[in-house]
Amino acid sequence: MKYLVKLFVVTFSILICTFASAEQKLAYLDMRFVMNNSIAGKGVQDFLQKSLKENQKKFSAKEKELKKEEVDLLTKKTIFTKEEYKNKTDELRKKVIDYQSQRKNVLEKITEQRSRARKTLLEKLDPIVRGYIKENNISLVIDKKSIVAGSSTDLDITNIIIEKLNKELPSLNIE
Repeated sequence: MKYLVKLFVVTFSILICTFASAEQKLAYLDMRFVMNNSIAGKGVQDFLQKSLKENQKKFSAKEKELKKEEVDLLTKKTIFTKEEYKNKTDELRKKVIDYQSQRKNVLEKITEQRSRARKTLLEKLDPIVRGYIKENNISLVIDKKSIVAGSSTDLDITNIIIEKLNKELPSLNIE
């Protein structure tokens, strides 16, 4: 009988502790959606895509020009002396190396702008999410991509966070 009472007391206390910890409130947030669909995020995406397209046009024109020079050089190979041909090919190689370094620098600049914009957006987003967590007594916020299974849409706070972010950060200057 004594053991039965102890077992009952231990089981009852475990159940009480389990129910007490089960009252935690959870939510999830789709960070990718926030980054791509907030006003500031869309502005950054548009700016970077426009910049990339403009630079690609410039580079494709330069590439065509270099290919044309190469073809002209090959067709005039018999006209030039060995020394002249060597000088012309060296000049063309220098142009190609310069083109490649310019292209690399521009792509690195765009990548750096993207990472700076992402960092700035995350810095502005952090206090918004923390404030929402405090207001609504949420214990844990999980990124949506980390969720394996679940169907409750009332736990999704993505749209609420986007609205708050749009009010606080209507645009983002990345230049």
